[in-house]
Amino acid sequence: EVQLVESGGGLVQAGGSLRLSCAASGFTFADYAIGWFRQAPGKEREGVSCISSSGGTIHYADSVKGRFTISRDNARNTVYLQLDSLKPEDTAVYYCRVGAYGRDFWGQGTQVTVSS
Repeated sequence: EVQLVESGGGLVQAGGSLRLSCAASGFTFADYAIGWFRQAPGKEREGVSCISSSGGTIHYADSVKGRFTISRDNARNTVYLQLDSLKPEDTAVYYCRVGAYGRDFWGQGTQVTVSS
């Protein structure tokens, strides 16, 4: 069974940092790209960042470029998202996603709240 479990969210002041983790199981982790998405209240879910299976290709949304850093540890089946210089507009539930076996799998999400 494919499972993704996010953690590391919390409440932080503007300018602060958080490190999110996405722990994966139930599939050959090193074979798949992983994406981070977020959904703010009243808004659609949007892509934040993604990383290829080897970690050699990375993409960021323009809104987070230069502030967020994605990485992965294939030995630990975990993808990380380092959030720096946080802004109130980064407040959202953050999800990780993998496309495997012909469908998308999502974690339950972790809440990030940035106070001004």
